[in-house]
Amino acid sequence: MANKSKFKNILVIEDNHAILDVITLILQSEAYKVAGLNKSVDMMKHIDDFKPDLMILDIMLPDGDGRELLGQLRSNEKTANIPVLMISAKYTSETIQQNTAHKPNGFLAKPFDIDDLLDKIEGILAGKNF
Repeated sequence: MANKSKFKNILVIEDNHAILDVITLILQSEAYKVAGLNKSVDMMKHIDDFKPDLMILDIMLPDGDGRELLGQLRSNEKTANIPVLMISAKYTSETIQQNTAHKPNGFLAKPFDIDDLLDKIEGILAGKNF
């Protein structure tokens, strides 16, 4: 599995430091390059600098709503095609699909299983939607 993921950049935006640390460690152990933010304020600058192949985006952030951030990404020509895996403890896949103008490439409810996280990331990077 690590051979396919080598050198892929993943930007994680998650306000819970423990969850951000766990995701970062897991992805680094799978040979991904990971950058993490705990708020969305510098998201576009980090995207320009880091050039992520995929983003993991929490819906409930202290300074923004992940669904609105997804809309910003999809509306910007430079970021419209970056795959996004949304995560949330409050929302479900169904509510995201129904109540979001812009659809993420995948959704994962918290708490999540590590294998599910890795499977969704690999699938999204391979061009699948969940």
